[in-house]
Amino acid sequence: MNRIRNKLFIAFLIFVFVILLGTIGYHYFSDLSWLESVYMTVITFSTVGFGEVEPLNDAGKIFTIFIIICNIIVYAYAISILSEFMINAPIVKNIIRKRMEKTILKFHNHVILVGFGRNGTQALEKLKTYNKDVIIIEKDTDEIEFENNDKHILIEGDATQDDTLLNAGILNASAIITTLSTDADNLYVILSAKQLNPNIRIISRASNENAAKKLKFAGAHNVILPHKIGGEYMASLLVTPGLIEFLQLLSVEERNRRTNLEEISFDDCPEEYHNKSIASLDLRKLTGCTIVGYKNPDGEYLINPDPETKIVKGSTVIILGQPYQIKKLNELFDIE
Repeated sequence: MNRIRNKLFIAFLIFVFVILLGTIGYHYFSDLSWLESVYMTVITFSTVGFGEVEPLNDAGKIFTIFIIICNIIVYAYAISILSEFMINAPIVKNIIRKRMEKTILKFHNHVILVGFGRNGTQALEKLKTYNKDVIIIEKDTDEIEFENNDKHILIEGDATQDDTLLNAGILNASAIITTLSTDADNLYVILSAKQLNPNIRIISRASNENAAKKLKFAGAHNVILPHKIGGEYMASLLVTPGLIEFLQLLSVEERNRRTNLEEISFDDCPEEYHNKSIASLDLRKLTGCTIVGYKNPDGEYLINPDPETKIVKGSTVIILGQPYQIKKLNELFDIE
């Protein structure tokens, strides 16, 4: 607000300067009295359309054009500042905040994204492809251009504080992704999130292996080391380029258009398939998809699972197929 007040003060000084400049200009260019010069400057600057005090000479007409151009520039500058002031005024901010709070209250099973830097931005783009509701928490939003909507909301606050997480609806959230730059901040977020919502799934960024162990111990389900992933990926492009190219084909970048992989949890399956074997799904016949993986309730993965493996509570099956087959699968199981 202080920055806006400074801009308003500058606009006022420019206004006074133009009035003084116009008064002096009319007095010397058109030989008007000081009062007539002030009058001519004010009616020209305000564009009220009153007549001239007396006909202007060529120098006076050129100077009038100059004053009108200055008038347009000053008006444009003042309007931009006033608009910014109105948007940032406490009453307007309060209205926007209350509207945002009402929207957040409607969110259930949403994802909280902490930090909106490079990692956070990429995470949001991925979540958008899956049509996930996302609430973003960022400490400094001044330099961020983001437009809130019914599914993605950016709020300003410190995610290491419980009140900020509560404002983001953590009690109703299904997951939280923390991408803050320091491991200590990520640790605080994990501890707070786990305390407020013990059932929430937590994914965190870490700077090194040692920090990753501590973040997992604190309650993070998955910890990502961006530099490690980047280095391994570049090395893989050198030693196994064909495999990497194939894995890139298993894309989930553009959901419903290029998706080749899908996962179906126990809850996604119709009740008649609960506690039944993978073979009973008969996905190959119904959709053309193939089951390539199975995650048991303990979090262990089986590659190419036995067809008699049971689909039990807490388990998940990984499906591979062509995009049109995956789309057919989603329609069959009503997966959004």
